[in-house]
Amino acid sequence: MSVKLVDISKVFSSSDRHERRVVAVKGVNLEVSAGEMVTLLGPSGCGKTTTLRIVSGFEPPTTGEVWIDNEMVNALPPNKRDTSMVFQSYAIFPHLTVSQNIGFGLELKGWKPARIRAEVEKIMSVMDLRDMFNRRPDQLSGGQQQRVALARAIINKPSVLLFDEPLSNLDAKLRELMRLEIRRIQQTFRITSIYVTHDQAEAMTVSDRIVVMNDGEIMQVGAPFEIYSRPANRFVADFIGRVNFIEGTAVGARDGETIVDFGAGSKTFSNLPDDRTRDGNLIAVVRPESLQISRSGSATGGLLEGRIAKSVYLGPTVEYEVEIEGRSRPLLAVVYNPIEAGFFSAGERVVVDFNPAAAHLLPG
Repeated sequence: MSVKLVDISKVFSSSDRHERRVVAVKGVNLEVSAGEMVTLLGPSGCGKTTTLRIVSGFEPPTTGEVWIDNEMVNALPPNKRDTSMVFQSYAIFPHLTVSQNIGFGLELKGWKPARIRAEVEKIMSVMDLRDMFNRRPDQLSGGQQQRVALARAIINKPSVLLFDEPLSNLDAKLRELMRLEIRRIQQTFRITSIYVTHDQAEAMTVSDRIVVMNDGEIMQVGAPFEIYSRPANRFVADFIGRVNFIEGTAVGARDGETIVDFGAGSKTFSNLPDDRTRDGNLIAVVRPESLQISRSGSATGGLLEGRIAKSVYLGPTVEYEVEIEGRSRPLLAVVYNPIEAGFFSAGERVVVDFNPAAAHLLPG
C-alpha cells in the first residue's frame, strides 16, 4: 500500500496568555511506494515525529491531505487507518505472556483461540521467538521485547507499519543488531514502512530512501548513497556523517567542466549538480575518507599544505586533524590500514589532496 502526503503543515498554539504559534511541519510533500521503507531523519524538533503522528492519525494536520492506498484518510481515526505503530517504549503489556501480547490484536478482532495460536506460532518463528511462548515481558531482554512489539504490530497485517524511534532505548551493540533485524523483517513481509530516527547510521542501514528534515521542512529525499555522497545543501552535508568544507572559486569552464581555484591550486569538476555552481564562490564537500594526505615535499604533491594538529589511532584507521593556514576549521582525514599507509606525527608538515570525483560542489 502506498502513502502520500500532500502539502502537510502542522501549527501548534500555546495555551498561555502569549498565544504563541509553533509551526512544527511546513508544506511537506512525500510519496512512499508500496513495500518501500522510508526514514524520516533529522535533529530533535525538526518535525519528523509530528509527521509520523499525522500519518497514523494521532495528530490531525492543520493543512494538507494524507492518502493511504489512494484513499484520503484525514477524517479517519487511528484504528480505522490500517496502520500499526512500533513505539520507542515498546508498549507491551506486563501482565500478559509473549504469545498473549502478540495475539492481542487478533483477539480484539474476534478470532478463535486455535486460529490465533496458529498465527502467533507462525510469526514467532519468523521473529526468532520460538522458545518464549509463555514468558513474561520482565523475563525478556530489550532486544527480545522489541521483537515482541514488532511481531504484535506485524501480525495484524497492516497496510503501513510506522516506527517511532524504536531502538533509542537499547545499548549501542544491540541497536546495531536490531536495525539489521528490522530491515530483514520488513523485506520479508514487504510492508510499506515509515521509520523515524535521529541516528544517521540507523537510517542508512534500514532505508530504501531517506527524508532529511530540518525546521519542519524536507531538505532532501534520496537513497542513502545519494544523501551521503551528493547532499543537496550544507545542512544535509553537515548532518549526515562527518565532512570537510573546502572553499573555492569557479575560474573557468571548458567542455562542460568547471575549473575551481582553491587558493593553492585548482581542480576540474564534471559532477556539478546544477548551473548555480558554475560561477562564483563554491564549497567542495569532501568526506574524511576521501582526503589524501602525504608528507610535504613528497613526489605525489597535493592541493593544500598544512600541519598535523591531532591524531587518533583507532586500530584499523587513524584520524588526523590537519590545520591549513588561512582556514578557520581544520580538515579531518581518515587513513585506513595505517600499518601499510604509515603514520604522521603531531606537528608534522603534510599536503592534502582529493579526487574531484569523490567531492561534491555546492554554491558558496
